[in-house]
Amino acid sequence: MAGSAERVFATVLADVVRVDRVSVDSDFFEDLGANSLVMAHFCARVRKRAEVPSVSMKDVYANPTIRSLAASVGGAAPALAEPAAAKQANAPPRGGTAQYVLCGLLQFLAFVGYAYLAALLVVRGVTWVSAAGTNLLDIYLRLVLFTSAAFVGLCVLPIVAKWVLIGRWKPRRIRVWTLDYFRFWLVKTLVQRNLVALLALGSPLYVLYLKALGAKIGRGVAIFSRNVPVCTDLLTIGEGSVIRKDSFLLGYRAEAGEIQTGSVTLGKDVFVGELSVIDIDTSIGDGAQLGHASSLHPRQAVPAGEHWHGSPAWRTETDYRGVGPAGCGMVRRFCYGVSQLLALLLVYLPLAIGGVDLLLATAPQLATFLSSEPLQFTSWAFYLDALAVSFVIFFGGSLITLLLVAAVPRVLGVVLKPDRVYRLYGFRYSLHRAIRVVSNLKFFITLFGDSSAIVHYLRYLGYRMPDLQQTGSNFGSVVKHETPQLSTVGSGTMIADGLSIINADFSSTSFRVARTKIGGHNFLGNNVAYPAQSRAGENCLLGTKVLVPVDGPVRENVGLLGSPSFEIPRTVARDRQFDHLRSGDALRRGLAAKNRHNSVTIVMFLLVRWIYFLGLVLLGWATTDVYPVLGLSAIALASLVGMLFSVCYFTLVERASQVIHPLQPLYCSIYDIRFWRHERFWKAAAMAYVQAFNGTPFKGVIWRMLGARIGRRLFDDGCGLPEKTLVTIGDDVTFNPASKLQCHSQEDGTFKADRIAVGSGCTIGVGALVHYGASMGDGASLTADSFLMKGEEVPPHAWWGGNPASEIRAQDSRVSA
Repeated sequence: MAGSAERVFATVLADVVRVDRVSVDSDFFEDLGANSLVMAHFCARVRKRAEVPSVSMKDVYANPTIRSLAASVGGAAPALAEPAAAKQANAPPRGGTAQYVLCGLLQFLAFVGYAYLAALLVVRGVTWVSAAGTNLLDIYLRLVLFTSAAFVGLCVLPIVAKWVLIGRWKPRRIRVWTLDYFRFWLVKTLVQRNLVALLALGSPLYVLYLKALGAKIGRGVAIFSRNVPVCTDLLTIGEGSVIRKDSFLLGYRAEAGEIQTGSVTLGKDVFVGELSVIDIDTSIGDGAQLGHASSLHPRQAVPAGEHWHGSPAWRTETDYRGVGPAGCGMVRRFCYGVSQLLALLLVYLPLAIGGVDLLLATAPQLATFLSSEPLQFTSWAFYLDALAVSFVIFFGGSLITLLLVAAVPRVLGVVLKPDRVYRLYGFRYSLHRAIRVVSNLKFFITLFGDSSAIVHYLRYLGYRMPDLQQTGSNFGSVVKHETPQLSTVGSGTMIADGLSIINADFSSTSFRVARTKIGGHNFLGNNVAYPAQSRAGENCLLGTKVLVPVDGPVRENVGLLGSPSFEIPRTVARDRQFDHLRSGDALRRGLAAKNRHNSVTIVMFLLVRWIYFLGLVLLGWATTDVYPVLGLSAIALASLVGMLFSVCYFTLVERASQVIHPLQPLYCSIYDIRFWRHERFWKAAAMAYVQAFNGTPFKGVIWRMLGARIGRRLFDDGCGLPEKTLVTIGDDVTFNPASKLQCHSQEDGTFKADRIAVGSGCTIGVGALVHYGASMGDGASLTADSFLMKGEEVPPHAWWGGNPASEIRAQDSRVSA
């Protein structure tokens, strides 16, 4: 069998690399000059040859010659686990177009109803507070009472809605676009966008909120993830467990046009790492751990006391707990929760409403709420006033905030000493929360990212970058950290979007901050969680979604890919063809030209955001003008018009950025003007408003407006499409939360972009990422937290999973169908 496999592999590879013949002992990367995209095409062609077993990219990296690869896969091709086609045959029929439209109409009416409720709350509250006249004490007391009542009401609303509309969550299947799905969507939306979930993250108040929704949570649990569980009655968390940030344990998933709910059970003293996904029908035993960037798939169970990592996870000896326990009893938790609630009700919310009162004093137009005299919004003075007010607020507020984002962390950070263990829910914990929130404002990271300015901004925050080598693309537009003063990045390192520097460790009772150093001459791909205990040293390539090793020898001069990570070549010949542009006069000329282009892009970004803010100001003032005539309807209508304005405005901006230079597949240097135009497109695009339409038919409409080729009845519960015009999606496709179709990749000084095609009836799981040049055949399924590498071709009705993704085999005990 090995001999015949060698002949087939040799024939296929020679055809892929376009040579007459290849030696069975030639190294794919060093001798033949292939790269991962070339080898992905090789794997796809091998899968079409029935006489030999299929191979994965992991097989290729582990066995980089034809002889070793054939020996490793010897034997008959293994049977696959239950294919997606069989699973879909047992699923209820998909909803038709009529149900699709009806569900969208009900969701629209729900939004209108909520807008009217909010309008009623605002008008009654502002009118009542304003009746206090000039008595400051009376005004403050009324503000406190109003904001307290509003806060309590908004927090109780999703709890009441859940118990009235759902009752207790049970394991079941819900066909999308049905009335049952509408109830599911309504409760999910209210639960996840509640003020407690937004403001009390990492607090005992957040745990109390989940308990009120039916979750079974023991004493002393700490949850730091913003991804709010939905099916709370199916969630059990034992006492003393800790859930780190950016992890998912939703209690549901979308699969082949239906919502599947199931249990998630965590025992006592469980640790769940950052950027991890826990699917339904899973469990973790007492004292067990699930590492960073790892996942559990349905029917996986981690035994008590064991450590698991990877996607899908399996057993390891690695210890991911970075800090020991400290004294943090229930009294301390209670006092912290009460103090947090009092600060919110007595200080923060009254100040926010007081800010509206200040606007009433500085912008008389807004006082129309309290007056029956209409404004002349058809006059030039109206628009000149709006122009001036919006300019001062937008640019003045940006400058003031820019001062605060560096001053606050530097002042507060003096109190926190590296490697010293502090108790949770105390003064120092509050300081750490403030540092993290203030220093991670997305506006400035997006503004300066993908340009030379980003390194200066991060240094301004407190990052250390000794012997900086400016490339113009040292960082992308998505970078976050726990504390900037303890973040160090080595010379010559380049980092793509999605870096999360884990320079704080948490248990359920304690935390500590620690210096995190990223070595020199590294390249970090997308969505990398980088812990303080990292064993990645100098000159490493850390692939997209890689699990960074925290034990074993220091890795140097290698690439690391996958979860758990394995070694691959640091670089290959085909990716070094632009290296001559990264030094000497060529670098100076290219960097200078890139800086000029990026400077114009930054100015355009500010103008686009300011004009958007101006539009909102005009809308608000126009609302006050018609309020005496329309009353509550004016405010509710303003909410709808504001959402429509956001969609149309950013659609216009994004499409206009591609009129002259539409996005195309690329393979070029980062000093090529085509790449700079691609960066400008990223600045023009805005993603936050699109995610407001998750789980509705309107999401697919917006994607079409933005240029994506979308089939009928798309169910999108939170997918990201950075390059919409390079994406083709078939009918009845299902996207889960935090999934992503990314049509680009930057690797050192080389930029690559290509199209992605997703066939009809496909499913992409929670947190899964599909890379450029990949395609999925009709009815294929990609499991949660998977990474489908560039150039991969998933056959129709196949079931793939893992990081990197490959066919899921029946004998793989880590995954069950």
